[in-house]
Amino acid sequence: MSRNPYALSNGNGNGEYRNGYNDSDPYLSNASRFAQLRDRSNDSSSRSPERSPEPRNPRRAGRPGGYGGYGGFGAEQPRAYQPSPVAKPADLERRRANRRSGDRDKWDSSQSRSRPRGPGANTDGTRQMEDALAYIQRQWTFMTERDCVPVQVALKLLDTSSLGLANQYGQFRDTNQQLHDALKTIVNEHHQGFNSSIGTFHKIQSSIQSSQARVWELKENLIQARFNLSTTKPELKGFATTSQNYDDMLQVLALIEELQLVPEKLEGRISEKRFISAVEALQDALRSIRRSDMENIGALSDLRVYLSNQEHSLTDILIEELHSHLYLKSPYCENRWKAHTQNQLKGQRSEAPAPILDSDRRHLYEFLDALDTSEPMTEDVNRNPEADTFRYIQLILESLNKMGRLESAIEAIEQRMPVELFRIVEKSNKEVDQRHPSTLRNFSSNQQIAIEMVSGGADARSRVLKDLLWTIYARFEAIAEGHRAVHDIVAGIAKRERLGDAAALTASFRELWQLYQNEIKSLLHDYLATDGEGYRAGSDGERGGSIFQRSQRDRAKKMFKLSDLDNKATELATEREDLEGILKASVPGLVQDFRKQDGTNINDNTAQQDGSATGHKLLIDPTVFNMGILLPPSLTFLDRLKEIVPSGPEIVMSTLTSFLDDFLVNVFQPQLDETLMDLCSQIFIELDAFQMDTQWEVQAQKPIFKGTIRFCNLVSAVCKMLTTLPHDQAFSQLIITQMSTYYDKCRGWFKALVSRSQLSNGNRQLKAAATLAESGELAETVISLLHADETEAPKLIDQEVERLILATREHPLEDTDLISDRKTIASMCLLYTSLKWLAGKSKTLRHISDRAIDSSRSISRNGPKRRWTDLASFGTSDGSSTGSADLGAGVATYLPLNPETAASFDEVVQNYHGLADTVLQTLHLELRVHILAHLGRALGGTYQLNQPVNEPDTGILALNSDLNAFDEEFGQYLRIPQRGFVTQGLGLLMDAVVLHAAANINIINAHGCGRVQLDILVLQQNLKNIEPAASLHRSAEFFELFSQGADAVVKRAKEVQAAKEKGEGDADLVLTYDEMKLCVELCYSEEVKGDKRDAAMAAKRGMDDHLLQLSEYLWQT
Repeated sequence: MSRNPYALSNGNGNGEYRNGYNDSDPYLSNASRFAQLRDRSNDSSSRSPERSPEPRNPRRAGRPGGYGGYGGFGAEQPRAYQPSPVAKPADLERRRANRRSGDRDKWDSSQSRSRPRGPGANTDGTRQMEDALAYIQRQWTFMTERDCVPVQVALKLLDTSSLGLANQYGQFRDTNQQLHDALKTIVNEHHQGFNSSIGTFHKIQSSIQSSQARVWELKENLIQARFNLSTTKPELKGFATTSQNYDDMLQVLALIEELQLVPEKLEGRISEKRFISAVEALQDALRSIRRSDMENIGALSDLRVYLSNQEHSLTDILIEELHSHLYLKSPYCENRWKAHTQNQLKGQRSEAPAPILDSDRRHLYEFLDALDTSEPMTEDVNRNPEADTFRYIQLILESLNKMGRLESAIEAIEQRMPVELFRIVEKSNKEVDQRHPSTLRNFSSNQQIAIEMVSGGADARSRVLKDLLWTIYARFEAIAEGHRAVHDIVAGIAKRERLGDAAALTASFRELWQLYQNEIKSLLHDYLATDGEGYRAGSDGERGGSIFQRSQRDRAKKMFKLSDLDNKATELATEREDLEGILKASVPGLVQDFRKQDGTNINDNTAQQDGSATGHKLLIDPTVFNMGILLPPSLTFLDRLKEIVPSGPEIVMSTLTSFLDDFLVNVFQPQLDETLMDLCSQIFIELDAFQMDTQWEVQAQKPIFKGTIRFCNLVSAVCKMLTTLPHDQAFSQLIITQMSTYYDKCRGWFKALVSRSQLSNGNRQLKAAATLAESGELAETVISLLHADETEAPKLIDQEVERLILATREHPLEDTDLISDRKTIASMCLLYTSLKWLAGKSKTLRHISDRAIDSSRSISRNGPKRRWTDLASFGTSDGSSTGSADLGAGVATYLPLNPETAASFDEVVQNYHGLADTVLQTLHLELRVHILAHLGRALGGTYQLNQPVNEPDTGILALNSDLNAFDEEFGQYLRIPQRGFVTQGLGLLMDAVVLHAAANINIINAHGCGRVQLDILVLQQNLKNIEPAASLHRSAEFFELFSQGADAVVKRAKEVQAAKEKGEGDADLVLTYDEMKLCVELCYSEEVKGDKRDAAMAAKRGMDDHLLQLSEYLWQT
C-alpha cells in the first residue's frame, strides 16, 4: 500500500491519521484526546496570549454558530438548545453538580467569528482549532487541569444518575468532532510544508554524514603529516639558511628604499604642519638607520647625518611654531584678541576690550573641558591644524613629547619669555603711536594737565593711554590663555607618561605671572614718574672737570647695533639669500618663520627718546594724574586673569593683585602727596594767585581769584582721578589737607590786607573794622544782622549804631585804622566771592562712599599689610564699574569720604564760609568806620561864621568820594544780597553820627548852621545813590529847629506833648529830649560864650528858661 504524502502520521510510520490515540477504547481515547487537547491549549495560550477568546459581540449573535458553522459547515443551522457549562464531577471539585439543563450554555461557534477578518487573519483550520480550544476553556475547564483523570471523566459521562454527566455527553462528542475536523483542515492546508520538511531533513542528514567523512579523512592526513615531519632530512637546513639570508638582503634593500623616501616624506609633512606623523616618520627612520646591520653601509652616511640634523631642526621648528602661537605671531591668532577702538562699548558698565567683555564662553574653557590627555593625540588630516590654535599647541607639545624634547621646550619658553613680552609691548607701543600721531610727546606742566582734565581737554591723552593699555592687556590675556593651555597639556602629558619632574614642567605660568607684574609696575611707573626730564638731562652732564681728562669708557653702553644696518644694501641682500638657501636645504620649514618675523626690534632708536625704566617710548607725558587711567584697566585685567590662572600652589588667587598694594603705598601715595603739595605751593606763591581772573565769567557769576580757579581745578582733577581708584581715605585726606592749607593762605592774605602799618596805642595789629569784626558784642550784632530777616533788621541796625558809637568813643579812630585803597576793598570783595565759590564747589565734591577704606588705620592695627585692591566691585558708588571712563566727561566728580573724613571736610568748608563771612562783615564795618571817622572830624569845633558858605566841607566830600568808590567795588564784585548787607542802614548811622557829632560843636551861628545843613544835604543826596531809602531827617530837623530858635524847639516839644495827651503817641517825636536840649544849648552858644558878660548872663537865663519849659513837656519821654 502506497504512503499518502498528505496523510498525517502518529509516529508509527503507517501514514494513517489516528489523532494520536487509540479508537478501540472510547474512554481511553477520550481521556487521551482531552489530555492532548489540554497540552495543546496550554502551549497555545503560552505562545500566543493575544489569541485569547474575545468577548461575544452582541451584534453578531444572529449569525450561524455552534458546531454547525465551524470548519466549513456554516450553512447548517445551530442546535436548538444552548448548553450550559459542564460542571466538574463532585468527587473532583468536592461540591454539588449543576443539575440544570445547559442548553443556553452550549458552545456557539459564532463566538469565533467576533474577531475581524483581514489580510492578516488566520486560516480556517487554525481559527477552528482556536475556537474549539476557547470553548473547552469555557465549558470543559476541569479537563485541562493536570490532576484530571480521564477514566473518572469517562465514567461520569456514562453515569445517568443525578451525580453523573450523561446529559453532557452529546456536547462532549460534538467537541471531539469539532477538534477532529479542525485538525483535518490544518493537515489539508499545510501538507506541502510537512512534505518539504521531510526532504529537508534528509538533506541535513546527508550533510552531516558527508561532514563526518571529511573529518575522518582530515584526521588521517594529520597523522600522516606528523609522521612525515618527524622524519630527519639534513639537506633542508642548508636550504633554510640560504633562504633566510636572501630574505634579510631583500629586507635591507626595501628598508634602504624606504629611507631614501624619508626626506621627501618628512618635508611634506612638515610643510603640511602634520608634526606628529613627521616625528613618527623621523623616529622610525632613525631607529632603522641606527640598527647594527645598517651601520656598515657607507651609502647611508649622508642620509644618517641628514636625519640627525633634521631631528634638531624639527625641534627648533616646533619650538618656533609654539612661540608663534603663544605670542600671537601667527595670522591664525588674530581672532584671539581685538584691538582697542575709539568709543568702544560705549554705554556699557565697563569700557574693556572686546575679548575681555565677550559674552560668549571662552574658547579656552571649551578646549580645556574637552581636553583628554589620557591617550596620545592623533592628527586629523582633513582639517587645517592651525585653525584651532589651542589644539595646534597640543599637537606641538605632543610632538615634542614623542621626540623626548618636552623639557627642553619648556626651558626655551621660560628663557624667551621676557624677550617675547618685551616685543609684544614694543609692538603695541608702535601701533598706538601710529594710530595717534598728533598726540605724541605733548609735554606740559602738571597744572596744565589738571586744567585739561577738568575742562575735558585731556580726552586725547586719555584715548592714547587707554588705547595702549587695552591693546597690551588684550594681548597679555590671549598670551595667558595660551600658557594656560600649555600648562594643562603638559600636566596631562606628565601624568600620562608618569614624569617625575611634573612640577618643573608646569612652572612656566608662574614665571609668566612674575613678568606680568614687572611689566604692569613698569608701565605704571613710567607714566606716573615726573623725573624723566632730569633723568634724560643728567646723562649729558655727568662728565665734569677738565675736557682733557681721560674718562673711562662705559662698558654697558653699546658701540653699535645690527638694527643700524641698511637692510636694502645689495651685499646684505645677497648674503641673506644665501643664508635662506642653506636653511631651506638643511632645515625645511624654518625659512618661512625666518621671513615672517614681526619686525620688532628691541634696540630701536626710539627707545632712547625717553627715560622710562622699560625702554619703551613714552606716548604721553608722565604725570600722577594718569593713575586714574592706568589703574582701572590694570585691575580689570588682573581680575580677568584670575579666571585663567591654573589652580595650584604656585599662584595664590587671593594675592593676585596684592603686588599693587606695595606700588600704591610706596610709589603712588608719596608721589601724589609730593605732586599735590608742589602744585598747590605753586598756585599759592604765584604773583597773580590773588588777582582777578579775566575769564571769570566761565566759572562764576562774579569775579574770583585766578588762584582759586586753579586750586579748584586741581582738586577736581584729583577727585576725578580718585573716583576711579580704591576709595582709600589716605588719598582723600591729602585733598582735605591741601584745602585746609588754602584756607590758611586765604586767611593770611586777609590778615595782610587789614593789617596796620604800625601798632596803635592799644597795640592793635589789625585795622579798626577787622578788629571790630573779630569778636565782641558788635561782632555778634553784625553776624545776627547778616542772617536776620526784614522784621529783625531795624532793631539790629539801631543796636549796631549804638555799639559802633560806643566802640569808637572808647577807642578813637586813627588814620591808620581806615582802608582807603580801592584795590584793597576790591581784593577783599574778590576774597569773599572766591571763598564762597570755592565752598560751593567743595560742597558738590562731598560724597560718603560705601566702599571707603582707611588704610592708615589698618596699618596701625593690623600691620603694614593693605588690601586696597581686593575690592568686590570696582567702579562707581552704585557698584557699576567705571573702568577707564573718560576723565573729561560722563563721570561724576566727587571726593570719596567716610564719616570721619567727612567731618574734617565739612570743617574745612565751614572755615571757608566763616572766613568769607568775616571778610563781608569787615567790609560792612569798614563803611561805617569811614563814616564815623570823617563825620567826627568834619562836624567838630566852632561854626561861628561871618558869612554864608556855599561849598560843603572837604571831609564831607572825601567821605562821599570814598562811599562812591566802595559802592562801585561792591557793585562789581559782590552779588545784590551781599551788597545790600554792606550798605544797609548807612542813613541811620549818618543821622546818629551827625547828632552825636553836634555835641562836639562849641559855638554855632546861623551861617554855621547853614554850612552844616549844606553838608547834611550833600551827604543825603550822595547816600541816595547808595541806599535809595536812606534819609537824614533827624539831623535835618535838628538844625532846622536850631535855625528857628529856642522857641521853635519848645513849641515842637509842646506839640509832641499835646499829641501824646490826645493818644496819638510819640510817633511824631523825631528828636529825643537830650537832642532837643542840645539844640537849645546850641541856640544860646554864641551869646553864652560871647565876650559880653551881660549878654551872656541874659542868654544864660533865657536858655535855662527854655530848658525848663522843655523839661516840662518832654521829661517823661
